[in-house]
Amino acid sequence: MLAGRSWRKMKAVMAVNVAFFLLPKSDVVWLSPRNTLRQAMERMEHHRYTAVPLVDDEGRYDGTLTEGDLLWYIKGARNFSFDRAERILVAEVPRRFRYEPVSIYAEVADLIRLAAAQSFVPVVDDRGLFIGIVRRREIIEYCARLLFEGGDAEGAS
Repeated sequence: MLAGRSWRKMKAVMAVNVAFFLLPKSDVVWLSPRNTLRQAMERMEHHRYTAVPLVDDEGRYDGTLTEGDLLWYIKGARNFSFDRAERILVAEVPRRFRYEPVSIYAEVADLIRLAAAQSFVPVVDDRGLFIGIVRRREIIEYCARLLFEGGDAEGAS
């Protein structure tokens, strides 16, 4: 059972909107399913990301590509070469894990549940258009401020 103060902190976490944590699409590194395997590898290497969201031509979230997806694809490909990687589209790479998106109107509890299994949570609007991500790190830092610093986590970011 939670003590009074801990319960108030937990309620404060749940009262926060998903938009509070949102890193907008304009600040997110993402790929199109029409990018090539080589472009994906180079972008991920350059930014040192292990996973990037995929956004289709209509702006809809189309899944997440991970380093593991790339490695398993390369392992299973016959006669793979980096020259050939320039002709393989990201859309051809099977994805082994489904990063679940949330609506911008989702409950923070849903965001926390997904962040436990995903390094980031894609966020979509009411039309299904990709509008950004919430990184696990921001959620953890916010909760840590509430739990350990005893202050107002909304003011610090």
